[in-house]
Amino acid sequence: MLAGRHEVELLAAGQTMNTVKVGFIGAGDIALLHAEGIAETPGVELKGLWNRTRSTAEDKATKFGCQVYDTADDLVNDPGIDVVYVLTNLETHLEYSLLAINAGKHTLVEKPVGQTVDEIRQVQAAAEKAGVQCAPVHNYIYEDGVRRTKELIDSGKLGKITSLYVLYNIHHPEEVCARYPGVIRQILTHHSYISQFLVGTPETVSCIKATINDGSVPQENIAMVTLQLSSGTLCHLCASFANDDHAGDPWTCMIKVIGQKGATRYSYRDWVENTPAVVHSQTYSAYPYTIKNVGRYFIEECIGRGAKPLSTLEDALVCQQVIEACEASAEEGRHVRIG
Repeated sequence: MLAGRHEVELLAAGQTMNTVKVGFIGAGDIALLHAEGIAETPGVELKGLWNRTRSTAEDKATKFGCQVYDTADDLVNDPGIDVVYVLTNLETHLEYSLLAINAGKHTLVEKPVGQTVDEIRQVQAAAEKAGVQCAPVHNYIYEDGVRRTKELIDSGKLGKITSLYVLYNIHHPEEVCARYPGVIRQILTHHSYISQFLVGTPETVSCIKATINDGSVPQENIAMVTLQLSSGTLCHLCASFANDDHAGDPWTCMIKVIGQKGATRYSYRDWVENTPAVVHSQTYSAYPYTIKNVGRYFIEECIGRGAKPLSTLEDALVCQQVIEACEASAEEGRHVRIG
């Protein structure tokens, strides 16, 4: 019997679900937020973690009060682990996702799920074959304000949607940017699944990018994208590591939907703590909640009740197609058609 299947059956029968045990593959900065989410979710426990650098693993395990596994194989093959979170760098997502899935574990994978559409298809096929739940950490759409926006759009209360804006302006120093592939994959992946969740798949993509820094990092740190849907709806997506925005009504991280009968706004700036957070100059309190919400939904709704994730691996495939179209558009200076 696959890990976690017993708990699903118990819940379906109206009985109390046993404690769900989670294991982390990867113990970087994002593991802190996932661990907080687990600690705040009743009936869920972080049993242990593995990280390529042992000292990092031991440090995080001490903070989280969990065990350290010697290898990733040891973790996924522990019969006491029900769910695996893949929290490693993008280049290893395919390897560790397949490792967990093939061991019969429900798997939550940090975004992007893979480097290419083909990699995501491999993960999708493996999860279907193993009969386990696997979902991308498309965390922003699990926020109450974003889900409410979706409900308003679907109900028709906003009328025909004319435009969507997803904006991100948070400075990241060069030494941090050097660890990332660039804002198109690191940040616009979020923007892509957000726009897809709210208004649908675009037909046309147009992207421009730039690198504005001290010259030590070649990856782009600012990019802007225009999407057009078959309905005529236009989307503007912007991602920048090059600057903060501390002007009035700042575009730190904002999602704005405008329809012919109404509009909505979601903003990081509605919840701010005046203390630095990792690389951010302030703590934008909404972000940790997005991470907690996606983990809780995956465990309680997807694993516990058999529901689909709000954003599936099929959605991750489309998201990756949009990102690859952005890269082609920026490199070739042309509009790119999707599908």
